[in-house]
Amino acid sequence: MNNRHRRTLAAIFADPVSGTIGWAAIEGLLMAAGAQVIEGRGSRVRFEKDGEVATFHRPHPAKEAKRYQVRDARAFLERIGVTP
Repeated sequence: MNNRHRRTLAAIFADPVSGTIGWAAIEGLLMAAGAQVIEGRGSRVRFEKDGEVATFHRPHPAKEAKRYQVRDARAFLERIGVTP
């Protein structure tokens, strides 16, 4: 995990939940944490690691993740044991 991933991780776990984190940064962090990407139909994407699965819809047309997506990413990271 590089410094950019660590900054994204800190932003995901910050309170209040940020609505300005780029979705690409969250995807990069999840992949750096070892999650496998499973592409779905349309904007759907799943991340799987050690039997834990998280399903998201990529935001569009905006590039920033919605607050509920950041909360879901935080919960998935906690389940796979990744915290700041």
